[in-house]
Amino acid sequence: MSDTDRSPEPSTLSAVLARLPQTQDDLADLYRDLHAHPELSFAEARTAGVITQRLRDLDLEVTAGIGGTGVAAVLANGPGPRVLLRADFDALPVQEQTGLPYASTAEGVMHACGHDMHVTCLLGALDLLVAGRAHWSGTVTAVFQPAEEIGGGAQAMIDDGLFDRIGTPDVVLGQHVAPLPTGMVGCHPGPAFAATDALKITLYGKGAHGSRPEAAIDPVVMAAATVMRLQTVVSREIAGGETAVLTVGALNAGTKDNIIPDTAELKLNIRTFTDPVRATVLAAVKRIVEGESQAAGATRAPDIEPTGTFPVLVNNEDAVARTLAAFRRHFGEEHVLDPGQATGSEDCGIFATTSGAPMCYWIFGGTDPDTYRKAQEAGTADRDIPSNHSPHFAPLIEPTITNGVEAMTTAALTWLALRQA
Repeated sequence: MSDTDRSPEPSTLSAVLARLPQTQDDLADLYRDLHAHPELSFAEARTAGVITQRLRDLDLEVTAGIGGTGVAAVLANGPGPRVLLRADFDALPVQEQTGLPYASTAEGVMHACGHDMHVTCLLGALDLLVAGRAHWSGTVTAVFQPAEEIGGGAQAMIDDGLFDRIGTPDVVLGQHVAPLPTGMVGCHPGPAFAATDALKITLYGKGAHGSRPEAAIDPVVMAAATVMRLQTVVSREIAGGETAVLTVGALNAGTKDNIIPDTAELKLNIRTFTDPVRATVLAAVKRIVEGESQAAGATRAPDIEPTGTFPVLVNNEDAVARTLAAFRRHFGEEHVLDPGQATGSEDCGIFATTSGAPMCYWIFGGTDPDTYRKAQEAGTADRDIPSNHSPHFAPLIEPTITNGVEAMTTAALTWLALRQA
């Protein structure tokens, strides 16, 4: 067998997966519970408690409270590679609109990105690996990470001595549910998820009565002009073969229709894949914001405050080839794809870059295949298939959980040492 194709033998994989049908109802109940009780970044106390108890029930070596609410577990099973499996578990400030019977019970908070699914699948895979330990050797380190949505959880766990507690991994594996048909898995080698820069920009004008605009320096107009000018950055300053996204996600100004306020605030989100493109976009934002402010006669220079950042997630090409070979063997060639670069961001890559281990991070489908097919045929997939962060995002419970558990288990066994039956 080549280095690329080290897929577990079908008999070995089948033996480890044999227990999965016995756990499906329990995992579905766990998923519904997590979905109904979402918690925001670094405030995931209940979620961390549920995870910790589940891990202890599996008789794993568990450490809670890493980097705040992070949880890690070690499953040592003889000599062999050390494989890190990661799931994130924070939710988003989104008001759920799915109408599901297990919809969020927390006002204005929702698992709109599927992190509840990630936790469920990793716990399910750990259950199988514990029960099937006669078929493999090595060490599995499971990392349940808080605060992915704000880009701080992975670094917080590392800064709190994660690798001192669980050891340095030989490979980092992770997955994310996506609006693809259930049964599909996809992974892109190289830069796979974009870097993010989040900025808060404050523009300074001069307030006045709405009936006397001549006495004001209107920051609302200043903000509107800035928003429109920012739309030219990607279209006119980034080469056609490069990728960048610049979104103004919020514009806040004023309190009443007849009051011109003193200030306006913009919140920007920037996605890039390379350092030169990132530098170009950030420089253009600064130039435009300062230029529009000066042109409007602002009372003072604008403030440009970084509020968050994610690095580019880079998948190791050899790790991707090796893992995808196992996926093709298990799921079938027709169910494995290269989705290309995603302009979404992920901080899971920090575990790999800090440890020096190769990374393979993939996506798996959570949408009913018939629903997806009909939307594709109608050309309305972008409109009709709710994406991550939508208030309507609702992965199909099954077979999504089963596929996610199988993907994580298959990937883990691809890197662990296998024992002869």
